[in-house]
Amino acid sequence: MTQSGTIRTGIGGWTFDPWEGTFYPEKLPKKRQLEYASRELMAIEVNGTYYSSQKPETFAKWASDVPENFVFSLKASRFCTNRKVLAEAGPSVEKFLTQGITELGAHLGPILWQFMGTKKFEPEDFEAFLALLPKSQDGIALRHVVEPRHASFQVPEFIALLKKYEVAAVCADHHDYPMFADPTADFVYARLQKGEDDIPTCYPEKEVEAWAGRLKRYAAGAMPDDLPKIAEEETVAKKPRDVFAFFITGGKVNAPNGARVLQAAVS
Repeated sequence: MTQSGTIRTGIGGWTFDPWEGTFYPEKLPKKRQLEYASRELMAIEVNGTYYSSQKPETFAKWASDVPENFVFSLKASRFCTNRKVLAEAGPSVEKFLTQGITELGAHLGPILWQFMGTKKFEPEDFEAFLALLPKSQDGIALRHVVEPRHASFQVPEFIALLKKYEVAAVCADHHDYPMFADPTADFVYARLQKGEDDIPTCYPEKEVEAWAGRLKRYAAGAMPDDLPKIAEEETVAKKPRDVFAFFITGGKVNAPNGARVLQAAVS
């Protein structure tokens, strides 16, 4: 029995002009950027799926371009989460899940359901939304992670709901958005968003080392001692967890460097 889950670090997307000639080799064709990035990193969070649907053949092409152990995290459609009554999101959730994402097969990682910063925690409605998220699609197991960005979610009741439905919440390292560090599923999903473009490794090296330690603790089934726990009275189940950590937004120019250095630190 494994004593630790798999830790994957990555970035948001793979198309970004400043990466050409820095992260990507000079004159590498754009059509080969995913192929290259997926061999340097272990995961990529796809933002495009938040704004528009893709064709099944697009997902199939992505899957064919990447190596065996690589995964994509998909940001779910905004039409699922940007609504007043989340309980009414059923048709939008179904449309997102049936557009062909399972063409990714084993390369399908967590699905990220991101909420607007103005969306407040309404327990009954949010539970109704969680109940809409299926455990599988087309025979492929699904992992769900939610990203609330309003402080009203930082209550034990929210953590209890996530545990009930085996859904994770984003452990956000952000200047403004709340952090949800309590493990609530069989995986942990961190979005590291405080990077700076003038730092070669996106985050200062000491912070990269600190996050490496935190991710290893999560993977081994524990919780980092230096992150805030919301449900203070609840015990953290001691079991191995897979961990995903993405350098997103801040310091995007050097996000690939940060992901590679962090991956090396946890390997």
